[in-house]
Amino acid sequence: MLKQELNLKLQQKLSPQQIQLMKLVQLPTIAFEQRIKQEMEENPALEEGADFGEDEYGGNEGDEWENEDYGDDKSIDTSDINIDEYLSDDEIPNYKTYTNNYSDDDEDRAIPYAQGISFIDYLESQLSMYRLDEEEFQIAEFIIGNMDDDGYIRRDLQAIVDDLAFTQNIYTDKNEVEHLLVHYIQKLDPIGVGARDLQECLKIQLENKSPQTETTQLALDLINKSFEAFTKKHYKRLVLKHDVTEDKLKNAISEIEKLNPKPGKSFSGNTKEVEQITPDFSIRIVDGELELTINGRNVPELRVSNAYAEMLDTYKHTEKKSTEQKEAVLFVKQKLDAAKWFIEAVTQRRNTLLYTMQAIMQFQEEYFLTGDETKIKPMILKDIADQITMDISTVSRVANSKYVNTPYGTFLIKDLFSESLTNEEGEEVSTREIKRILQDVIADEDKRKPLTDEKLTEILKEKGYPIARRTIAKYREQLNIPVARLRKEI
Repeated sequence: MLKQELNLKLQQKLSPQQIQLMKLVQLPTIAFEQRIKQEMEENPALEEGADFGEDEYGGNEGDEWENEDYGDDKSIDTSDINIDEYLSDDEIPNYKTYTNNYSDDDEDRAIPYAQGISFIDYLESQLSMYRLDEEEFQIAEFIIGNMDDDGYIRRDLQAIVDDLAFTQNIYTDKNEVEHLLVHYIQKLDPIGVGARDLQECLKIQLENKSPQTETTQLALDLINKSFEAFTKKHYKRLVLKHDVTEDKLKNAISEIEKLNPKPGKSFSGNTKEVEQITPDFSIRIVDGELELTINGRNVPELRVSNAYAEMLDTYKHTEKKSTEQKEAVLFVKQKLDAAKWFIEAVTQRRNTLLYTMQAIMQFQEEYFLTGDETKIKPMILKDIADQITMDISTVSRVANSKYVNTPYGTFLIKDLFSESLTNEEGEEVSTREIKRILQDVIADEDKRKPLTDEKLTEILKEKGYPIARRTIAKYREQLNIPVARLRKEI
């Protein structure tokens, strides 16, 4: 049965231009540069260079074409306008228009790259030093190929045997694989590779130490016979079990601590990519005042193509217009509109970023002037959004994936945002300040008797920060600080 109803709805729809702006705002500098290059490749009406003013396309005259009647008379002579002449390449060589606007004082941003062999290739190159037959060499290579970045073989050896049969057509058994692993691969450099767990890794390194001292032997006994008690730092139990003094046990533990638990990470010739952070903003202190700049070094100045604008203007003054010309000019106008919208979006992006970051800098002015993290004020997205009268999502896009360079280092802008807690004096303090105090307290503790979470709660309460024990535990875990038992030292 049909039924009519009257509903009242409140909807918000974003225009394509607004969507485009929001996408540009959330891009960090490097991605933004790539987006501009992509747009310039896709839209021939967009080119690099200074804008040429409102008298060309981009002023009010272009709006007159929105309702223009182009006509449908196909008998009109098409020689009135030659579209091709406006699309011809510039005859001036590129080298004559090239300019270098950077002085010798500019910082050199070039990043050197080193090329080397991979960790796996380095291990395989050492196999040639052993007298292995062809099949043994292939099995050993396959074992090395199953090694992770830390240098461990974490797969079951029987699974490796099965893979050799299915993928390499090599039929062997677990004993032969283990023989090649223990007597050949675990002898490769760096010592400790090929271990199946941490205990075996430390054992291999201690067995290959030279000379073998009394301390080394005790360390080896700790790993072989009391590894669980050692990892849990039950030092009194270890002293009684191995019948040694605390000094000897301390020396043995020190010997173990010098070992490398991840030998694969120590390979100097690895080819892993190194992340290079390009800050989006820079804050400097000039004559006691903060100065904010946005990184636009590699962002070209954009303008609407002069050739495309002239072509549209020529067609406008042409009395006879054919259908083919109408279609061509509609395409041109579409590209010109897209170019104009993109340039406006780029300008609005820059203004939005500067406006938002300026508000953040002023909010945290005391921190940026001193570099003292305890001076960071509690700040949430809503604080900045209210200050600049923008939506919270806009502030989030600015802060989420962008970095700021300060006199105290380069860090993610969103790290400046933190929740607040109220101290005993009724003042709101940042959780970052509390974490810093917690770190300092733990750093100054007696490592023979580390402070428990309950004791840390009492100490922070004495300092004027009434925080629950579970909150202390959460902050400690966020700071990657282990529990008191694992911080214990002899």
